[in-house]
Amino acid sequence: MLKEGDKAPAFNLADQDGNKHKLSDYKGKWVVLFAYPRANTSGCTKEAIAFTGLVKKFEKSGAVVLGISPDKVEAQKKFEQKHKLKIPLLSDEDKAVTTKYGCYGEKKMYGRTVQGIIRSTYLIAPNGKLAKIWSKVRVDGHADKVLEALNELK
Repeated sequence: MLKEGDKAPAFNLADQDGNKHKLSDYKGKWVVLFAYPRANTSGCTKEAIAFTGLVKKFEKSGAVVLGISPDKVEAQKKFEQKHKLKIPLLSDEDKAVTTKYGCYGEKKMYGRTVQGIIRSTYLIAPNGKLAKIWSKVRVDGHADKVLEALNELK
């Protein structure tokens, strides 16, 4: 299980436009990586819209915001277009990256135990280490809390 202070696992994934994003591309920058279960579902939509609404503030604070889910690139593109999202949405179809980050696994859903994405956010420092981890995220006000933490830590 990852903990704050650990080196963030590397990734190399395509976004909704097919552009590749590697963690190493962002060396020297803050990275907000938020993992969501599925594009175009109510909670995921609300979360992505919240991060999009704050993207300029994150950029002003020296951070890039990336979403990640197991959705296909095409599904991520539809999600972006439908909700006018302004952030790269990474496709982790084989769940390799979300598994490394510890946000893919067993969770309770409607009283049943299922395998899936555990809504989580990772604040990665410019040195590539995990500065802050939020697990089992509640969507309301979460993007604001991440921005606040970023501004306290930078």
